[in-house]
Amino acid sequence: MATHEDIRAPGARPSEPSRGEVPSPRDDHLTRSLPLPQPSQDNAAFYAATARGELRLQRCTPCRRFRHYPRPACPYCLSRDFTWEPSSGHGTVYTWTIVRGPTLPAFQDKLPYNVVDVLLDEGVHFVSEVLDCPPEEIRAGMPVEATFVPVTDEITLVKFRRCA
Repeated sequence: MATHEDIRAPGARPSEPSRGEVPSPRDDHLTRSLPLPQPSQDNAAFYAATARGELRLQRCTPCRRFRHYPRPACPYCLSRDFTWEPSSGHGTVYTWTIVRGPTLPAFQDKLPYNVVDVLLDEGVHFVSEVLDCPPEEIRAGMPVEATFVPVTDEITLVKFRRCA
């Protein structure tokens, strides 16, 4: 019996049905363009800051802890009182993975790419990507700094670069 892989035309992307292949119902629901964050009441200030080239984090007023991802209440003391404070943008790679097969068609041309968990100097974890770094050179404890990548007029993503 032929498998899905056996009947794919040479060079066809996994998300593109080849001649004679029955499209999967999943194909109708795949995001084909780059998935982007949606600004909301909780994160609008974060994305406004990234558009200015600033990394800002929520900081709880009562317990003084930083938090990321932006949310309405502190996960430690449940207070809803917070300020947006500048981050140094510096941290270290805590852990990472290398993606070698696409999860969405929009990422096909980036393969392989990294997904990193950066522990920022402020003590919060930030999931992103280290730019311009071959997969074999990423390591735990590697120092990184934030850089800003505009992708639309409204969204600027925070990525990281190695630093000395």
